[in-house]
Amino acid sequence: MRNITDPNSDALIHMLVLVRDFFRMKIIVFDLDGTLINSAPDLHAAAVKMLQDFSKPELVLEQVISFIGNGVPTLVRRCLEAADAEEVDYDAALESFREHYLAAPVALSRPYEGVLELLNTLASNHFKLAVCTNKSEKMTSEVLKGLDLDYFFDAVIGGDTLPVRKPSPDPLRLAFSRIGAENCEGELYVGDSEVDAETAEAVGCDFALFSNGYRKKPIDQLRTHFVFDDFKRLAEFIIGRIS
Repeated sequence: MRNITDPNSDALIHMLVLVRDFFRMKIIVFDLDGTLINSAPDLHAAAVKMLQDFSKPELVLEQVISFIGNGVPTLVRRCLEAADAEEVDYDAALESFREHYLAAPVALSRPYEGVLELLNTLASNHFKLAVCTNKSEKMTSEVLKGLDLDYFFDAVIGGDTLPVRKPSPDPLRLAFSRIGAENCEGELYVGDSEVDAETAEAVGCDFALFSNGYRKKPIDQLRTHFVFDDFKRLAEFIIGRIS
């Protein structure tokens, strides 16, 4: 009779591989803006106040939404360009935006419908979760705390955690590492944009796309493993991966 406790036993090795794969698949990293929460109204409000500080015209919500995805520094630069305000000191504008945004980071922002139910389901099934976003760590922490979402996440990687930000693969690799992934292959990243899709492809992980976020490109131009517009469907997809 084969001894399963023998370290060279094929049965033991097979069992250990199954256990490893089971726990590896209970790790998920999420983007934040446009994925878990609709933060565009607060970003727009801060942009409007920033432009008012320099006596520049307001931008409409749709314009600001089109600037979301590459972090606040890029958003501010694009707002200045759209408002014909390139003569405004960029650093002063960036500081103005940050002050206005942090003064009320969740006045208008809300989790998308079904997000809380999804996070509770994952927590009850002992998933380890992280956020990987191009928003700064400070802003991200304030938003998560303000929306009572912070306790769901074991790690937060922001746009200023490393010298580079998404679509560089380094922030996402770090996020997976922080919650126990030995490598990214076979893990799952959930996002809403071409930046997220490019980042997932760069690290070699699976990518689930929320189609109602701030994406600019057509879905068929992105590398995805699953596309959803309802977080109940995402929950079913995730649970199906470990069944």
